[in-house]
Amino acid sequence: MIAIGYTMMTEQAGPRELVDHVVHAEEAGFDFSVTSDHYSPWLAAQGHAPYAWSVLGAAAQATTRIPLMTYVTCPILRYHPTVVAQKAATLQLLSEGRFRLGLGSGENLNEHVIGKGWPPPRIRHEMLTEAVDIIRALFAGGEVTYRGTHFQASGAKLWDLPEEPPQIGIAMSGPHSCALAGKHGDIGVAVEPDSDLVDAFAKAGGAGKPVVGQVPVSWDPDRAAAVARAHREFRWFGGGWPVNANLPGTEAFSAATQFVREDDIAGSIACGDDVDAFVDAVRAYADAGFTEVALVQIGGDRQHEYIDWAKDKLLPALKSL
Repeated sequence: MIAIGYTMMTEQAGPRELVDHVVHAEEAGFDFSVTSDHYSPWLAAQGHAPYAWSVLGAAAQATTRIPLMTYVTCPILRYHPTVVAQKAATLQLLSEGRFRLGLGSGENLNEHVIGKGWPPPRIRHEMLTEAVDIIRALFAGGEVTYRGTHFQASGAKLWDLPEEPPQIGIAMSGPHSCALAGKHGDIGVAVEPDSDLVDAFAKAGGAGKPVVGQVPVSWDPDRAAAVARAHREFRWFGGGWPVNANLPGTEAFSAATQFVREDDIAGSIACGDDVDAFVDAVRAYADAGFTEVALVQIGGDRQHEYIDWAKDKLLPALKSL
């Protein structure tokens, strides 16, 4: 049976609200949770971008059962991999073994803020590979000195290490990233229900490993309101990762999506309160070979009502998958 997760989407709620939401999701019976790690929202209408790692630390203390995961953290510009390793080890301790570290090559949206430019995909993948090497070496204990093409580490050591290091998930969107994830990751991560991604991950060494997907939904008893909210806050999602990874800010995403219509959104995102439509959205991932799917309820102010509905209606229906 596919595991169903809850998304703490930092782009659409403040830090205290995000923690309240995941506590409620745990009580409702979601199997796991994931958290975006952004410096900026995609669109100004979303309106938030708290520091994900502070939110995760608070969530680790406020919950007792639900697993936590970054979905995903970019360890190549805004964060140095030695710091990512330290943060992840600390989260694993705070959560008593419930944390998984999702990593990816990032988006210009979040990484341009440090003023070092935005590398092309090949370079980003090289950087991510080196970052994973450093993080794993630090998780193994001892002092790490590293001299790579892109990163250096000098006498780095994690003084507070969990008995079991966090598993590492790696984001996949094409052949090269699937190969990277299969070889270097414990988990595959993707946001498209594409069996080719799962197959490529398996062939590169990911056979038998979990594959975690994510799907946006817009629950509301008023379907028109659900569609309007999804269009206002989530129309960026259909741009695809070759586009989404490279646009630099909310104004660029607004301009790039100005011709997206509400009808386009209604045809691509489950909106309203028809359980079958939500189940079908998850089924596409199950059929593609994913083992876990995290749902993103669009709209920071509709989380609690959505979670109550999911507990009563959606989660029981998804058990049939």
